[in-house]
Amino acid sequence: MTNLIVRNLADQLVDLVRDRILNGTIPADQAIRQDTLAAELGISKIPLREALTRLEQEGLVRSQANRGYFVRALSATEAEEVYALRLKLEPELVALAAARASDAERQHAIAVHDELDKVTDAHGDGVGRFNRAFHLALIQPANQPITTHMLERLHVLGERYVRKHLEPLGRDQRANEEHQAILGHWLDRDGDAVARATAAHIQTTIDDLRRQFSADRID
Repeated sequence: MTNLIVRNLADQLVDLVRDRILNGTIPADQAIRQDTLAAELGISKIPLREALTRLEQEGLVRSQANRGYFVRALSATEAEEVYALRLKLEPELVALAAARASDAERQHAIAVHDELDKVTDAHGDGVGRFNRAFHLALIQPANQPITTHMLERLHVLGERYVRKHLEPLGRDQRANEEHQAILGHWLDRDGDAVARATAAHIQTTIDDLRRQFSADRID
C-alpha cells in the first residue's frame, strides 16, 4: 500500500510540473529554478528531479550537464513530426472508437466537448488541456492501448502548439466549429466522415502552424 501511495504522489507531481510547462508558467530555454519550484510545491528537490527526469522522457524538458533542466523551446521541426504522426494514427483510431464507444463514453465525449467550447469562447486558461482531453475522449473507446498511449504522448507534446495555433484572431471559433463537426460524425458512428473530418482538422492546424513559424522565423 505504501508503494502505491508514493507512486500516486509521484504521478501527481509529474502532472503538476507538466501543467506548468504546458501553460507557459515555466518559460522555455531558461534553467528551471529547482529550489524555487520545490519550495512553491512544498517538496524537496529529490522528487522534483525525478519528475523532471520523467518529463525529459516525455520530450518536454532537456537536461544539460552542470546546468540543470530546461523546458524545450517550440520547434517547427517538432510540430511537423507531431502532427504528421497524428495524421497517420488518429483518424483511423477515432473512426474505430466511434463504432465501439459505449453510452457512457459517448456522454463523456459530449461533456468534455462542452467544457472545451466554453473555455475556448472565454479565451480562458486550460484550452490546451481541454483540447487534449476532447481528442483523447474520441480515441480511448477504440480499446487499442498501444496506439492510444502513443497518441497521448503526441497530444502532450502538441499542447503548447495548440496554444500557439489559437493565438491569431478567429482561430478559436473555427476550432469550435471543427470540433463540433467531428463530434457529430463520431456520435453518428459514421467512421468515414469522422476520419475525414479529423484528418482535415489536423492538416489545417499544421498548415496554420507552418505559416506562423515561417513568420516568426523559428526553425
